[in-house]
Amino acid sequence: MEIKCNLRRFFVFLFELWVAATLVLLLLCVLANTGRSPDMPLPAVGCNCTHIGTASSPRPEEVTATSSNSNESNFADLAQLLPKVATEDRTVIITSVNEAFARPNSLLDLFRESFLAGEKIAHLLDHVLVVAVDPAAFDHCRAVHPHCYHLEVKSMNLSNANNFMSEAYVELVWTKLSLQQRVLELGYNFLFTDVDILWFRDPFRHIGLFADMTTSCDVFNGDGDDLGNWPNTGFYYVKSTNRTVEMLRRWRAARTRYPPNHEQNIFNYIKHELAGGLGVRVRFLDTAVFGGFCQLFRNDMGRACTMHANCCVGLGNKLHDLRSALDQWRNYTSLAPEERKKNGGRRFGWSVPAKCGQKRMNPAVAPPLREMADVLQCF
Repeated sequence: MEIKCNLRRFFVFLFELWVAATLVLLLLCVLANTGRSPDMPLPAVGCNCTHIGTASSPRPEEVTATSSNSNESNFADLAQLLPKVATEDRTVIITSVNEAFARPNSLLDLFRESFLAGEKIAHLLDHVLVVAVDPAAFDHCRAVHPHCYHLEVKSMNLSNANNFMSEAYVELVWTKLSLQQRVLELGYNFLFTDVDILWFRDPFRHIGLFADMTTSCDVFNGDGDDLGNWPNTGFYYVKSTNRTVEMLRRWRAARTRYPPNHEQNIFNYIKHELAGGLGVRVRFLDTAVFGGFCQLFRNDMGRACTMHANCCVGLGNKLHDLRSALDQWRNYTSLAPEERKKNGGRRFGWSVPAKCGQKRMNPAVAPPLREMADVLQCF
């Protein structure tokens, strides 16, 4: 009898233990789901992240997501092409051409020739992405260059050498800015260069390590950090970060506030907003090193990295004077070091452009940038 009582108590104990365990499990489930809405996603198990930036600079912010206004669908195959062109630090050099600029013996040929004549920069051509805005330009590009991208602009014909501030010209520069935003969203830094720029030395040595954007100037006042400089966005570098993606989004959005205008002037109008409200850090390049026809009197071949045919009207004039500048560079680099010293320590300057010289800026009477579009060809 006593054995039966002990067995009964044992089974009751097991039953109570099972009930208690079941209640504890139910309570834990209830607590685990408390405060979670039915639509709340589960925590991510892992993250496949890509770090961006220049190898010689501190690691910048990551691009953690594309902009809500992303124009991904407008640039098919760009994501597949960029890894083939980019440097090891995920930087792409970008230029753009239409049929008039890409045809044989035009600006694209002269642009590429300058890399070959420059000081140890021929390898940089492997990292140049040529954006062609019409089918003929794309065909010309593929005949001479390994990395070409056809950007379809269906709204108008962009194949001709469009005049500065024409409707087609304005559409072209804004389309280029849209593509540049997409490059940043994909996690690549870019250095955009107009095709009417000659390259002589490696410009990356002069890119600001801590700047979000480093840009050339039409007029340089001597202080690379002063927002009072007049930017020329025909040559500028941008790091890929969340801040710079937002910078280009706001830049493009500002187009509606200043119609009709091109992206260079609008950047000048909003640069203080971008620096103050968004924290964008802009660095300006010295025209003595990154030269142009606007401020040629400051240029020195001994320091030159680039030469831009800005402040110049007409494709024929640009071609003539850029060819002359490239010939002057070749004459300079053919001199032995001791021959250069015979110049008495004076800099080797450039001759005044024969065709574009009439439009060069007078440094003593520099008009406000808002008025420059009426008198200059800062392309």
